[in-house]
Amino acid sequence: MAYLTTTRAAGFGLRDRVNALVRVYSEGAARRRVYRRTVEELSVLSDRELSDLGIHRSMIARVALEAANGK
Repeated sequence: MAYLTTTRAAGFGLRDRVNALVRVYSEGAARRRVYRRTVEELSVLSDRELSDLGIHRSMIARVALEAANGK
């Protein structure tokens, strides 16, 4: 009698790779949304309001990037 056994490396199947790709894309999209929203919200503030927050207008992109990347 012959026994059929299957072995496959964990995490290397097509389904696993597609799921990982979808997850990476979703996480990137979420980070881009946070970045855009942060830039939009900070851009509408006056220089005085930004100063009260300790942010110069030239720092908006960097602050948004840090917010999007969780730093």
